[in-house]
Amino acid sequence: MPDTSADIVFHDRMLSLGLARVSEAAAMASAKLVGRGDEKAADQAAVNAMRDQLNLLDIRGVVVIGEGERDEAPMLYIGEEVGNGNGPEVDIALDPLEGTTLTAKDMPNALTVIAMAPRGTLLHAPDVYMEKLAIGPGYPVDAVSLDMSPSERVAELAKAKGCDPSDITVCVLERPRHEDMIAELRSTGAAIRLITDGDVAGVIHCAEHEKTGIDMYMGSGGAPEGVLAASALKCMGGQMWGKLLFRNDDERGRAAKAGITDLNLIYSRDDMVTQDVIFAATGVTDGSILSGIKREPAFLETETILMRSKTGSVRRMVYRNPTSRPATGR
Repeated sequence: MPDTSADIVFHDRMLSLGLARVSEAAAMASAKLVGRGDEKAADQAAVNAMRDQLNLLDIRGVVVIGEGERDEAPMLYIGEEVGNGNGPEVDIALDPLEGTTLTAKDMPNALTVIAMAPRGTLLHAPDVYMEKLAIGPGYPVDAVSLDMSPSERVAELAKAKGCDPSDITVCVLERPRHEDMIAELRSTGAAIRLITDGDVAGVIHCAEHEKTGIDMYMGSGGAPEGVLAASALKCMGGQMWGKLLFRNDDERGRAAKAGITDLNLIYSRDDMVTQDVIFAATGVTDGSILSGIKREPAFLETETILMRSKTGSVRRMVYRNPTSRPATGR
């Protein structure tokens, strides 16, 4: 019988491996659709696998960050209950396939992404845009801010890093709305790494500068993805800020429905993720953070990053899943 006690402890260590399995299952389900040109089919496969695996976990979960309606994608919808009804009450933030276009075109940095935290501790971000700014660990608190212009952010980060602005590399989502910002950034001498999709991965790049070469992420993208990125940075270290952007009354209505009353609030990383969180991501296509799925005659191989904010642990796991069993002798 399901345990209905409301004070069951969130044992992040015990739940973390199960979360990795959820992420891996979604990636493997989308493997056969890499490069096939069908974004919706790839997303649907990842959604179905992620839902099935979540329902095996000893949790009473609620999806608070799910698939957005903007792209008319199949959803693990906001408010959907997941888990087997036992265990702690948790918030779930997920993107079953971040980079559906990247997957369909076999382009780099497609990921499956999921985060879990105690109930009521993840920001219920509405499906609107968010202005985002992120840097990696090791800098003074508020070394940069959303109140600064793009060029001021580069100058201040260079000062904090002890380098010239030309030594700073900024990751930006390549969109027409960012053209003026890109021009201003280039006027400082900073380098720009443009990405076509996948701004969760873009933010994570900042936390692994030595691996990725990225110092800072800025620009606007989906608010739900902002909460996922903040979850990763809470585990890896680094600072992040986000401000919701509203284009019309419908989007302001979504914020009201999510319980947001201050439409001008700037959220810090710890405002978006208020307690300990666990985070898992699995590579679907090769990228600068994770290797993509490798398809061999007898197995699929995935690489997953699994992180816990409580300990700051970052674990990389390679999983080889047989797709056929060798014949047994008589």
